[in-house]
Amino acid sequence: MPRLFSYLWAAPTTCVGLLFLAPTPLGRVHARVVDGVVELHGGAVSHFLRYATLLPGGASAMTLGHVVLGVDAISLEATRAHERVHVRQAERWGPAFIPAYLLASLIAWRRGLDPYRDNLFEREAYAAA
Repeated sequence: MPRLFSYLWAAPTTCVGLLFLAPTPLGRVHARVVDGVVELHGGAVSHFLRYATLLPGGASAMTLGHVVLGVDAISLEATRAHERVHVRQAERWGPAFIPAYLLASLIAWRRGLDPYRDNLFEREAYAAA
């Protein structure tokens, strides 16, 4: 039952990630399940990570609940340990994960720190990976 609860608790954030499965003219999105997490790459996912994140040069991967977005299969493999920390964070924070993550970035930025590298969620993920 606890595992089921973690999936349900993170479901609102997971649903945001699953929206990338919708067909778009940007090409096919490839999907597979690895250790209970849906990994997506290609098509709109790759485009989003390259051009719609606030990171210079884009992002290699991003976690939304039990969905991990990657630019490609190699990026998913390379970032798997880091992104699994974010999956566990989403399981802890549930529907508050995205707002809490954004708030942590805002707090870092207001303190004159890097809003990505000094975000508490990222620091935990980099330390674990």
